[in-house]
Amino acid sequence: MNRPKLIRREDLEGYAFIAPWLIGFLLLTAGPMLASVLISFTSWSMLSPPTWVGLKNYEVILSDDPLVPTSLWNTAYYVLFSVPLGLLLSLALAMLLDRRLRGMSVFRTLFFLPSITNMVAVSVLWIWIFNPEYGLINAALEKVGIVGPMWLQSETWSKPALVIMSLWGIGGTMIIFLAALQGIPDELYEAADLDGASSWRRFFHITLPMISPAMFFNLVIGIIGSFQVFTQAFVMTGSVQPGSEGGPNNSTLFFVLYLYKKAFQEFRMGYASALAWVLFLVILFFTIIQMKLSKRWVFYEAGESR
Repeated sequence: MNRPKLIRREDLEGYAFIAPWLIGFLLLTAGPMLASVLISFTSWSMLSPPTWVGLKNYEVILSDDPLVPTSLWNTAYYVLFSVPLGLLLSLALAMLLDRRLRGMSVFRTLFFLPSITNMVAVSVLWIWIFNPEYGLINAALEKVGIVGPMWLQSETWSKPALVIMSLWGIGGTMIIFLAALQGIPDELYEAADLDGASSWRRFFHITLPMISPAMFFNLVIGIIGSFQVFTQAFVMTGSVQPGSEGGPNNSTLFFVLYLYKKAFQEFRMGYASALAWVLFLVILFFTIIQMKLSKRWVFYEAGESR
């Protein structure tokens, strides 16, 4: 068999191996995305044929729907607090677990497990934790003489409650930071010790620059994931009665939750598709900003793993 035929055969074999993924991507990802673009320019209740309305859905989103700014603000609040807190706590936890001690792998596993727990089950658990009458948090506060807030039943405390809950799932971020920490060469710390560098100097001048790629990855993924927060708000604030999702006075009406309500409760699929593409553009905007800013603080250095 000559070389050109061999190359073509290898190419065909390669496409055959990736065919299941490629077919799934085209049918389940690319196809629906393209369809949603077209649907966003229509008025479609899914019970009758779609009607072309052009840019009307986007005009309503940008000017005539008062709940769009509310949902964007709620989502921005969640992103602004949950992402930095999650990064800081997961990094601190990773540094605590970056020790060569007996049984440390057990602790790493225990801290990672909550992040792979089903979110619906976790939400049900946190409904009990945040219960103002017999919940775990308010019971603990009562022991020290503090009257706990109403949490999910309060317009003021509902979003902070969900931010606190988001820290439950930092195990995945922690593992990435832990891998980055273990990739820092010991020689750098030994040289810093010889120079008399303090712990804080070692942290800011060695640890942070060396793990900055992991920090950047976790930051981007965290922002994208936080903009799509849905399950917690849907389960926890709608537990009293169906249709109450969004919390008191829409205080937990996140953008994806609002999108869900428009699509599957009001059956305004065209409008919901337009909302989805607005969210896509918002996430894309912040991702591009992070990509641009990363050139100033992300350092890629090769080092031996320890």
